[in-house]
Amino acid sequence: MIDDFAKDNLHHRLWRDRKALLWKLDGLSEYDVRRPLTATGTNLLGLVKHMATVEARYFGEVFDRPSPEPLPRWQDSDGSDLWATKDETRDQIIGFYRRTWEHSDATINELPLDAPGHVPWWPESTPALHMNLFAIMVHVLCESTRHAGHADILRESLDGQTGMRPEHEQQIDEEARAAYCAKIEQAARAAAPIEA
Repeated sequence: MIDDFAKDNLHHRLWRDRKALLWKLDGLSEYDVRRPLTATGTNLLGLVKHMATVEARYFGEVFDRPSPEPLPRWQDSDGSDLWATKDETRDQIIGFYRRTWEHSDATINELPLDAPGHVPWWPESTPALHMNLFAIMVHVLCESTRHAGHADILRESLDGQTGMRPEHEQQIDEEARAAYCAKIEQAARAAAPIEA
């Protein structure tokens, strides 16, 4: 009973984060979804591509259920899963992510939580090198949540849009936001005066 509850709960939360991550692309130009928005090059479409690769590897290779999508060998990982090339379209990357969901969901639905897996790209010294489905679901959910949070901040920096789901989106009140930020700035200055 608890295994079914745990699996369903984790799976539901993974679905929530998947949809939130894709929603962050809605209404943005090709340039805005691709351009680097941090000093390390983090970008919205790259986050989607990265999470597709993460899910393909963890719910595929770890359980000897290789992804039907072509993936470079994990040993050859060069960071190219973190950005879109000029020849990759938004639709291709979103399609890859959605197809990966199907493969991941099949793994989640068909295996019990204690199904053993092996993560070959983790260092041999890692105590949890031999994993099970429960641990991988938690790991991937953490990755998904982390990157959905990155996407929240990136999207907010582009056009001010915030939130996890379109049904909770509210009209942006620029005046209220400015007043709120001014209040936080004032508290920060009062706590730690800026040196002249």
